[in-house]
Amino acid sequence: MRICVTIFLTDRTITPVRLARDLEQRGFDGLYLPEHTHIPIERATPYPGSPDGVLPDEYGRTLDPFVALAQAAAVTERLTLGTGITLVTQHDPIDLAKQIATLDHLSGGRFTLGLGYGWNVEEAADHGVDWRTRRELGRDRMGLMRALWAAEPTAYKGEFGSVRASHAYPKPVSGPRTLIGGAAGPKLFAHIAEYADGWMPIGGRGLGESLPVLRGVWEEAGRDPAALQVVPYAVLPSPGKLAHYASLGIGEVVLQLPPAGESEVLTTLDDFARMLDK
Repeated sequence: MRICVTIFLTDRTITPVRLARDLEQRGFDGLYLPEHTHIPIERATPYPGSPDGVLPDEYGRTLDPFVALAQAAAVTERLTLGTGITLVTQHDPIDLAKQIATLDHLSGGRFTLGLGYGWNVEEAADHGVDWRTRRELGRDRMGLMRALWAAEPTAYKGEFGSVRASHAYPKPVSGPRTLIGGAAGPKLFAHIAEYADGWMPIGGRGLGESLPVLRGVWEEAGRDPAALQVVPYAVLPSPGKLAHYASLGIGEVVLQLPPAGESEVLTTLDDFARMLDK
């Protein structure tokens, strides 16, 4: 099983360069980074990650994932790089397509695009996103970007955006692999089967019940059963939990690191390594 990590890198934490080097030296397989452009102070949206809805400080201090991953790519050779997740609706898709293609090209095809639709209504609204249609907008963004990544100049006209047939280089080396994050549900699973390579469930709970449903939707869409990838994300590990994932046929897990300085992060990595015999 591939063991990767994720962390909220901020202006107060370990740096991307130090973390990436230590991950590769310790034998970990990949680094995924989250994204928030800003967190409006006047916020009506409760944070779903805690019972009281209070948002941890690191959300408003998050580094840009593409800049941070570019630094990580420059000092590693084997470590895979990913977003968990890119808020795809909050980007101009032509600019985002260029960023993704460039990072994948410069890293030698090591990039995975984890994408999602977000939870913070106010953040999305400042980007001009209509919350009611965010999933359809994300689907449209992906169609436009894939037109730009195509081998030959390809036009795209969607409900929310369009692009003329264009010269757009570099091309991604690896596709890139695309995983959609979010809670299990019919609409999410339909979109995964339509235009992604798999699912990135946060926390990894309830996979025993959800996976058969997703596999059914995937196969009904005519997708190769062997091609579906499920990558539990932001997992707090234990040997029993990882063994359970392995029994479900899961080949990659992303563990959660604390949003902390060098000492605490590297100590946590050492704890993970002992647990996993890295």
